[in-house]
Amino acid sequence: MEYIGFVFGIFGLLAYLEVSSLKKRIDALERELGGMKGTSYHEEKASLVKTVREYIGQNIEIIFKEDQADSDVISFGNSKYGSNIILDADKDWLLVRIESPKKTTEKLIRVESVERISLKHSAADKS
Repeated sequence: MEYIGFVFGIFGLLAYLEVSSLKKRIDALERELGGMKGTSYHEEKASLVKTVREYIGQNIEIIFKEDQADSDVISFGNSKYGSNIILDADKDWLLVRIESPKKTTEKLIRVESVERISLKHSAADKS
């Protein structure tokens, strides 16, 4: 019986050492990522806002970040039958007119939820 208790004690000690080393590595990664937050994020957001301001009044395609999509933009504006037209933009928000064959809607979209914006070419541009 003592042998089984000794074996479980050894396994418990090994598990504790593994968990404590993982905790140290996670803390180091969090410190490293915390230092990067202020630089790359703001540069990316600033360049996106600059691009958006150049596209005001034009038909665009909006690609959202993975979990922040807008169903109207995806269903209508990004399809070949609809359009997204930027009406106004500031550092935090985009005002977009979403036109579909059945309705026209204006929406405010947070800049933080947008991954990429590109000009949408019509069928007349491709021929």
